[in-house]
Amino acid sequence: IFDHAENPQAASDAPRWQITPTYDVLLETGYDYPAALGLANRGHKVEYAQEGSVFGGAQLVYRMASGGYCGASDHRKEGAAVGF
Repeated sequence: IFDHAENPQAASDAPRWQITPTYDVLLETGYDYPAALGLANRGHKVEYAQEGSVFGGAQLVYRMASGGYCGASDHRKEGAAVGF
């Protein structure tokens, strides 16, 4: 949201990554080959995760400077961002 000036939905929709217990880098489908290659060239063991694996889901609500709110719901899981 902050580093890439994305709204909550764009941030939630972006491909994810994580470090495994063996310190490998696990990439979600959607990371492009140059990004994976760049990590591998820096000495990381890089793998792409199996579909529907370990990345979880998110619902986000962001308070905007204007005083309003912006909500987002992850496409990977069922859920909704709701305000009341």
